Amino acid sequence: MSNIYRSNILKSQKRAFSEGTVLLDEDIWLFFEIDAEEESELEFYINHEIRLFREDTWITGVLVENGVVATPYERIRMHDGDRIQIKKNILFSLESLTEDISDDAFHQFISTLNNLNYSLYDCIFCHNHLVFLGSQRMKQGVNFITFDNGEEVCAVQHHFTYYKKKRDRFEFTLSTGKRIVIENFNP
Repeated sequence: MSNIYRSNILKSQKRAFSEGTVLLDEDIWLFFEIDAEEESELEFYINHEIRLFREDTWITGVLVENGVVATPYERIRMHDGDRIQIKKNILFSLESLTEDISDDAFHQFISTLNNLNYSLYDCIFCHNHLVFLGSQRMKQGVNFITFDNGEEVCAVQHHFTYYKKKRDRFEFTLSTGKRIVIENFNP
């Protein structure tokens, strides 16, 4: 599996963007997220991927300064009241974990997560124990990950043993009581 394939899977994840409107208030750009009860200053999102809704289409670019979105072709100034989407970040510990597991384990983990109606962007907590094992020959332990899709919570335990062979076991437990266990062995 190539990095491009993994990248495409990440791009296809649900809830990867926060959606809302922008407001210019006394030379300060504010972002009002639809699902949040308070606004945030747009300057906190500089260098984030952003989508601007104009003429019934989403224009993708990067927020380069308050009120300006740079696309590969032009710089667009936002207007007061514009609808935008701001790309969320994946928790660093989860991103690191997904980079450390094998391609097969990555695919099985993401597929199961998505089939349960969760996205990597729904992660609210991740303890990546692999990070603390450094260059040890034998790596063994458990990672703890919690997801919240707005309707239910899912706790995942990732049991791993990496020595002569790689073994990954993911135990998904939903707040409804549903449980799924998947296991992956790699030579």
